[in-house]
Order: sequence, then C-alpha cells, then structure tokens
Amino acid sequence: MDFAPGPRAAELAAILQTFLDDAVLPAEPVYARQRAALSAAGRGNELPAVVEDLKTQARSLGLWNLFLPAVSGLSVTDYAPLAELTGRSIELAPEALNCSAPDTGNMELLHMFGTPQQQAQWLEPLLDGTIRSAFAMTEPEVASSDARNIRTSITRDGDHYVVNGRKWWTTGVLDPRCTVLIVMGRTDPAADPYRQQSMILVPVDTPGVTVVRGTPVFGYLDQHGHGEVVLTDVRVPVENLLGGAGDGFRLAQERLGPGRVHHCMRAIGVAERALELMCRRALAREAFGAPLARQGVVQQQIATARMAIDQARLLVLQTAWLIDTAGPKAARAQVAAIKAVVPRMACDVVDAAIQVHGGAGVSDDVPLAAMYAGLRTLRIADGPDEVHYRSVARAELGRYLSAG
Repeated sequence: MDFAPGPRAAELAAILQTFLDDAVLPAEPVYARQRAALSAAGRGNELPAVVEDLKTQARSLGLWNLFLPAVSGLSVTDYAPLAELTGRSIELAPEALNCSAPDTGNMELLHMFGTPQQQAQWLEPLLDGTIRSAFAMTEPEVASSDARNIRTSITRDGDHYVVNGRKWWTTGVLDPRCTVLIVMGRTDPAADPYRQQSMILVPVDTPGVTVVRGTPVFGYLDQHGHGEVVLTDVRVPVENLLGGAGDGFRLAQERLGPGRVHHCMRAIGVAERALELMCRRALAREAFGAPLARQGVVQQQIATARMAIDQARLLVLQTAWLIDTAGPKAARAQVAAIKAVVPRMACDVVDAAIQVHGGAGVSDDVPLAAMYAGLRTLRIADGPDEVHYRSVARAELGRYLSAG
C-alpha cells in the first residue's frame, strides 16, 4: 500500500497549510464577530462576509473543488490529507475551498448520475460556489438508520412527481443560498425493499416546501442550519428524478464512500488541533508546583491521543487507497470501520483536551466545546456507530460463512 500523495497533492498541501496559517485561522475571530452581529440582526443563517473573502483567496490559489477527482485530478488518497488540514478550522476552511458537506456529496451524485440538464441547472452553480444544497433523507417519525423505514412518498402523476413527507436534520437548508434539496423517498412501496426508494431534486422555492425550524446541536446553532422540512403535495417535473426509479439505495451508497473518507479526515484534523491546544495548555499552566505537562496523568492523556490519532489516520488512508485501487464497493467494510472509529477517537481526544483546560474547556473562550458538539453528532450522522459495527461484523463473519 502506498499512501504517499502525488506531487501535485503535496504541492497543494503546502499551499493549503500556508493559506490556513496566514488567512483562515486569523479569520476565525472575525467570523465569530460577524456571526454574532448577523444573529443579533435576525440573520443568523447568512454567511459572514469574511468567508466570501476566503473563498476568493482560495480560488485564486487553486484550492477549489479539490474533493472531486474529475475536476481536481486528485485521487481519494491524494485528497485525504488535504481534507485533514481543512478540519483544523472546520467552520471556515471546507467552505472556503468549496469542499464542505453536504454539497460535496450532492455534487458527487449530480456528477455521476445527473442528466446534462440537471448538471447545467444545479451542478455547475454548485461547483462555482454560487448556490448551496441540502440532502433530505432522515425523518423524525422512523429510525432512519434503516433507510427501508423512510416514509416520504414520491408518486408519479403524469409529467410530474408529487412528494409528501417530513424530514429533519436537513443540513444546510436554512442557508439563504440553499437552492435545491435532494430528497429520498418511496416511489414503489410494493417493490423489493432495496428498490422502493428513489432520489429526486426539489427546488427549495417549490410550493409545498416548508422549512419548519432549525435544530440546535448541544445548544449550538450552525450557520447553515439543520432544518426540519415538511413537503406537502410538492410537484416537480419527472425530469428531476436523479438516476432511475428505485435507485435510491444504490445512489446513497455511492454518495457515502468517498464522502466518509472526507468526513473522517476532517475529524482527524479537528482532533489534531485539539491535541495541539492540549499540549500548549499543559505547558502553560501549573498545578501542585509544576507545569501540567509534568504530571504523569496528563502525559498519558497526551500520549494516548497521539497514538489514537495516528492509528485512525492509517485506517482512513488504507480505506482511501482501497477505494482508489478497487472501488467503493470493495472498500465497503473499511468505509463502515472508519465511520465507527474516527468520530469516537476524535471525541475522546477533544474530551481529554477539555479536561486539561479545566473550566476554560467547557466555555466558548476556546473552541473545544464546539468541536465536541460537532464530533459527537458525527457519531450519529450518516448512520449511528452501531450500524457500522454491524456492517463490519457481517463482513467479517461472511468470510467464514463463504468458506463453508
């Protein structure tokens, strides 16, 4: 296995590191002030102006749409360390590079399965960074970790489909730039369980689309928002179907493979920054006559974090390499494994950093509490830990069942 990035990826990593140090990290307090001012004015879901400035800079540096191999020319393995770097400023860097979820996964779907008309209408402006999108799959009434439970209906009526249902945790839908939803729902309840679901493109301004509320995460209100959305007799042209009728499960799996590598590498970037904050705090604070860094229990926390991050990174890089060399289907068990391992690891690292910071760690004076909120949510988003453990166990047991 060769995890070394190619020459172009290495060059981009150096450019990105400088961009982070010189522009993105210094912009974080500016972003916080601008967000606070927008929230006070009742416009908390609008993008602070400083991010548009960063987007312009990133684009001029060639740091744009790096996630999509067909556009960037990078492999999944090439992009993985770049995604990790963006995780060091999780609210600013991915957006600045036009590499933030859920748009990345939605763009991948449109690139792979969109018609020329769909690509012209939605993919091109998404790649240009002029609009945003959301992915509407999870529902409040059912356990959406088993997508067969999804109740939203997509019913053919002449030249249109009529969509009815209720979604929540539709990330990004409250952003004023969000123009289109990719909605997953049932087109044929009588079909095989894995052929009942389809995906359809629903413009946000279509009559019958109602954004009910944004849902906070541990009290934090993300700028893009996590929306509850009601779809009532929403009529969209049949041409808005993404892929074919009954392809919903297949498209979802295609969307999740590389996307989980991106998520996990960003989470590793968050963990790296938390470890850095922990080390600096341990060296700067004294207790019982010595710096915290000389206390054995703190040294053990630091060492455990370092080893856990490095182990998790190797697992993700192995998964990225396998996707590149054998395809997403061959890497299915590894994709499940990283989704189970990495968010849990990153939560543990941030938790240790909070402990070393004491009272400051649970305040908003340092970013650790917000980091924990986001990472803890990642243990549920895109399927809870338990689903991924189940997938890994089934793959492992299958080796013995097939051997007879």
